[in-house]
Amino acid sequence: MHHGAAAYASTAKVTATASPRDLEASLLLKAAAKLQSVKDQWPARSAELGPALTYNRKLWTILTTSATRPENQLPLAIKNNIANLGIFIFQRTLDIEIDPKPEKLGILVSINSNIAAGLAGRG
Repeated sequence: MHHGAAAYASTAKVTATASPRDLEASLLLKAAAKLQSVKDQWPARSAELGPALTYNRKLWTILTTSATRPENQLPLAIKNNIANLGIFIFQRTLDIEIDPKPEKLGILVSINSNIAAGLAGRG
């Protein structure tokens, strides 16, 4: 089986059995791993910066949109915190795109990892 097809099959299997919180945690960890890989192997993997930032931005767009919808039953304070985190992440991403430096990625990795740990009940 082609490597990409194997990865897709593995992801499909995880998503079919995972709770929404587990899925969100898994996706945040995947985004963190992509960013960390670029950071750790800079400049050799600097070409992967754009795709890693795009993946993270898309993920956070979905998370913030979903969390802040009126029908979402999260408490208002949590909705606001998620929205503020999303704004920070979008601003930091833009900053990195304008002035790419590997040390700027650390905060994005940390946020994703800590949110994922909280979602998985390890925070």
